[in-house]
Amino acid sequence: MSDQVKDFNDYRAKMNDKILSDNNKIIKRIFNLDTNAFTEGALDVKTKELLGLVASTVLRCDDCVKYHLESSYKLGLSKEQVMETLSIATLIGGTIVIPHLRRAYEYWEALEAQG
Repeated sequence: MSDQVKDFNDYRAKMNDKILSDNNKIIKRIFNLDTNAFTEGALDVKTKELLGLVASTVLRCDDCVKYHLESSYKLGLSKEQVMETLSIATLIGGTIVIPHLRRAYEYWEALEAQG
């Protein structure tokens, strides 16, 4: 696993464990809602991940973009599908999201490099 991907996942897991160990009911419900929203339903999981990627890009949340990129990668989405999705996000979000597009592209390359 590339250092960039490993570092992101290690930090995310460590902090999620700390946050959830505080046993805050509201935070736990938000985490649960997020998990359940991305399960199979009327929309398939791949579509939901791409929707999450668009929303995260438009909202300029790099951590969220990385999360949805990795989920998309693990689900077997192609680079072309992901880049087309990011092109829609850039169109909707405007030029202010271009720095996030750059980081998304770089992270996708890191995911591909890990094999």
